[in-house]
Amino acid sequence: MSDITDLVERARAAALRAYAPYSGFSVGCAIESVDGEIVTGANMENACYRLGVCAEIAALTAAQAAFGLERVARIAVSGGDGSGAALKGESVVTSCGGCRQSILEAAQRAGLDVEVISSNGDGTRTRTDRISALIPHGFGPDNLRDSG
Repeated sequence: MSDITDLVERARAAALRAYAPYSGFSVGCAIESVDGEIVTGANMENACYRLGVCAEIAALTAAQAAFGLERVARIAVSGGDGSGAALKGESVVTSCGGCRQSILEAAQRAGLDVEVISSNGDGTRTRTDRISALIPHGFGPDNLRDSG
């Protein structure tokens, strides 16, 4: 697996490719597979606000296409002011509830308690959590085993 710093830097670089003309808040996500392959995604806003796409969803879609959700091992998320040559921001950015639900889905498909690394825009501060801590008692594919 890659160094945590490399994964965060890839998330920061992805944020610079965000389309965030309404909020001005750019978010990038990097996902690493169990084999070390890395894909990225960025948020994409829309004038009809609810049609926007979070960076994590964009990256999870890329991961599914590249290696499959069942191979997701780690996720890094960074966000902040992406209007310049480098992402800026002091606050550590964590995934929204909807993205946590989607990460849980990938984690349950992978059979892993996926590591989620959250960082500030500057890349100087991080926190690492397992998805089970970010969405305790989450409802996912494992809960559907009793369906008919």
